[in-house]
Amino acid sequence: MKKAIHPKYNTSAKVKCACGNEFTVGSTVDLLKIELCHLCHPFYTGKQKLVDSARRVEKFKEKVAKQATTAETRKGKKVKRENEAKKKADK
Repeated sequence: MKKAIHPKYNTSAKVKCACGNEFTVGSTVDLLKIELCHLCHPFYTGKQKLVDSARRVEKFKEKVAKQATTAETRKGKKVKRENEAKKKADK
């Protein structure tokens, strides 16, 4: 077996949450920064909280709005097939 290929394991790595909570765990990284922990996660607290650090919620809402506008202007397959059939019949 090869020696010295595994990363160093720290038994006292610090974890810092965005809510301010800090605790220690075992990890190969000295410091972990997380957005949600057991004290602020909606499943454990029972409260709905939106954590959007990368603008994901706004991007999703924009995407849904864009889909709604294109769905109104878009024609279905049936209409397209009927138009193609009319064009072929005219030839």
